[in-house]
Amino acid sequence: MHGAIRRSSSFNTDRIDGIYQDPQTSDRSLFLHHTDLVDGVGLVNLLRDVQPDEVYHLAAQSHVRVSFEMPHYTGLTTGLGTAQLLEAIRAADVPCRFYQASSSEMFGATPPPQNEHTPFHPRSPYGAAKVYAYWLAVNYREAYGMFAVNGILFNHESPRRGETFVTRKITRAVARIAAGVQDRLYLGNLDAVRDWGYAPEYVEGMWRMLQQDQPDDYVLATGVPMTVRAFAAAAFERVGLEMEKYLAHDARYERPAEVDALIGDAGKALGTFGWAAQVHGVDLVHLMVEADIKALDDQLSGRTIRIDR
Repeated sequence: MHGAIRRSSSFNTDRIDGIYQDPQTSDRSLFLHHTDLVDGVGLVNLLRDVQPDEVYHLAAQSHVRVSFEMPHYTGLTTGLGTAQLLEAIRAADVPCRFYQASSSEMFGATPPPQNEHTPFHPRSPYGAAKVYAYWLAVNYREAYGMFAVNGILFNHESPRRGETFVTRKITRAVARIAAGVQDRLYLGNLDAVRDWGYAPEYVEGMWRMLQQDQPDDYVLATGVPMTVRAFAAAAFERVGLEMEKYLAHDARYERPAEVDALIGDAGKALGTFGWAAQVHGVDLVHLMVEADIKALDDQLSGRTIRIDR
């Protein structure tokens, strides 16, 4: 298995410590390569060297709120970066199957439930860039016969979610408040409705998409709505605390254009390859809170070990 990461002056592989293998390992199965979506030549050379059977395009500037502050960079990486990668596959003449990580944010203001036939109406630079990338994948499928698939994934979460995303921000803060090392949790819009599922299940769905006989586009979602407020309440409930005592509002976390409700219909995925979400709602919240409690406990007790590379 090969992965691509951006070059950094510090180690940026913390979230894959569980599978990371030292470059000197003789029988390693994971190989990491430094590249960047804006480096077309580097992408061509990497693809030509690796000769992958499947390419999962998961890279992007993916923070919706940040995309309002960095619209050009978001378009360059999330939108044009997809063009670079698709064209690199074509230039390298690699007969691989291509997965494009599309997003529920493409639906934006279109009322739920949303499925493969729902019109797009993005409400952020991120959502707009993802729409461009979506149609690029369709175009390369139709123009060049590429096995290109769009997975339109609704919010998929796990303990590995980045700490600046609202779900992980909540569960991490709740663990810290319960331990007495944080006083408050600041959030923006509490009434936004989202369809939150468990990331490992969605990754399996991504893989299943590329195992089909013909390329197509699929929504993956739980179909279960939950507000940010309800997510936070379930997190505080898990540790026996009253949310109102610790939750505060900060307008800086609100978006200039809000997406009120994203609730997916994954009926096509169920009917085509039998995929259905199993973990969602309160179970997902509790799973993430428990993981953050354990991570904080390990940190405070000195059991956290940094792996130098």
